[in-house]
Amino acid sequence: EEQLVESGGGVVQAGGSLRLSCGASGFTFEDYEDYCIGWFRQAPGKEREGISCISTTDDSTFYRNSMKGRFTIFKDNAKNTVYLQIDNLIPEDTAVYYCAMGLLVTVVYGNTLEYEVYRWGQGTQVTVSS
Repeated sequence: EEQLVESGGGVVQAGGSLRLSCGASGFTFEDYEDYCIGWFRQAPGKEREGISCISTTDDSTFYRNSMKGRFTIFKDNAKNTVYLQIDNLIPEDTAVYYCAMGLLVTVVYGNTLEYEVYRWGQGTQVTVSS
């Protein structure tokens, strides 16, 4: 079964850093050329929002403008894993973070980050304490 498996969430103090991982299980990046694998988050009582995604084919990255700076996406092709590095965490970053993949051609980025999601991960909780 093909799955996206997230890990790395937890409870962190404000100002700290966290690295989330999204591993491809049952498939490789090479199996899905021209896809984007990235991250969304959903805070309590708020809509889910896109953060960033990275191409499976090359190292092209796409960000929601408001997420640039503290959020960095990168991948390890050998491990078929996408990472999200979050620095200078603030309490407003508290949310469930979801890994998601979709076709690269559907990516819309800038003031938003959206794409047609083909597959979701199960989510990982990030809680930032003040």
